[in-house]
Order: sequence, then C-alpha cells, then structure tokens
Amino acid sequence: MMSESAIQQRIKLSESQKGNRLWRNNNGACEDKNGRTIRYGLGNESAQIIKLFKSSDLIGITPHIITQEDIGRLVGIFTSIEVKKEGWVYTGTSREIAQLNWLNLITKLGGIARFDAGV
Repeated sequence: MMSESAIQQRIKLSESQKGNRLWRNNNGACEDKNGRTIRYGLGNESAQIIKLFKSSDLIGITPHIITQEDIGRLVGIFTSIEVKKEGWVYTGTSREIAQLNWLNLITKLGGIARFDAGV
C-alpha cells in the first residue's frame, strides 16, 4: 500500500506534467519562546476556524485560458488537493468534515478542489 507521502509526490509530479503548480501546505500551531501561539498554514487563523475549515495538503494554481473578451489571457485557478493514503474512504470524522468544508468552499468560489488518494 502506498503511503500518503508517496501519493503526494505522485500527484505533484502528475499535476506538474499537466502544467499545474502545487506546493505543500503545512498546517499547525506551536508556541514561540515567549509562549505566544504561532499558527501556520493557509486559513489557520484560529483554533475555532480550523475546526470548521481545514486547508488542503497541496495548494496551487491551474493555468487556464479563458474565452470571449479575454481570449488568449492566461488566468490561474486556485487549486486545493487533500491527499489521502491509498485505500482511504471518507468516514465523516470531524477532521474530514473540516477538510470537506474547505474543498466545498473553494469549489463554490470557482476553484478546483478534491480529496485524492492517488487512485
């Protein structure tokens, strides 16, 4: 069975070959030497928000040439991929719900977003 890390590398390579660019989006929090919480990762603004919306493992841009009045203009579509290990099945854990909320928000706003287990 392929690990999540191996699947992530496969996805990045595959997407790059299509002309897309993805970067690892580490998410978490730690304390600095003064005891202040430092949050990192896209959308990780508070403990309350991260319970509802958890940004994906891979964040990037999918190039797209639009039509009509902007013919020939290249635009980037925000892309967000939540990588899962091989064989993963959605079970509705609180973490998965927060991840799905993020993916649905990105899609609703015109981006590309999905869970991907490398299958």
